[in-house]
Amino acid sequence: MTDSMTETILYGIKNCDTVKKARRWLDEQQVSYRFHDVRTDGLDIQMVEHWIAAAGWEKLLNKAGTTWRKLEPNVKEQVSADNIVHLLLEYPAMIKRPVLEHRGDITIGFKPDIYASRFNP
Repeated sequence: MTDSMTETILYGIKNCDTVKKARRWLDEQQVSYRFHDVRTDGLDIQMVEHWIAAAGWEKLLNKAGTTWRKLEPNVKEQVSADNIVHLLLEYPAMIKRPVLEHRGDITIGFKPDIYASRFNP
C-alpha cells in the first residue's frame, strides 16, 4: 500500500463514466495524482479494509451496478461486515467509484463540490 499521506491516488476503473469525470476534474484543477485501475492494477485486503474503516462498507458497496444486480440472491442476502472485504476483492466492480485517497482522507464517489473542498479548503 502506498503512503496516501503524501500521494493523491484515484482508484477506479478506467472506462467508468464517473471515474472519467473525476479524472477530468483533477486534470482541469492541475491536481497531481496517480490513477490506480482496480481491475488491472489489482487490490489488496489492506486497501479495502482501510476504505471500509474510513467510510463504512455500506457506502463502499455499489448496489446500483450491474455486478451487484447479477449476484445470486442468496449471496446478496448474506452480505455483512464479516464477509464484505472478500466479496469486494472478488468483485472489484462492486466498489463505488471512484475512491480518492488524499492526505489520509478517503472520498467515495465524485461530486465536484466535495473534491473542491478537499483540494481548496
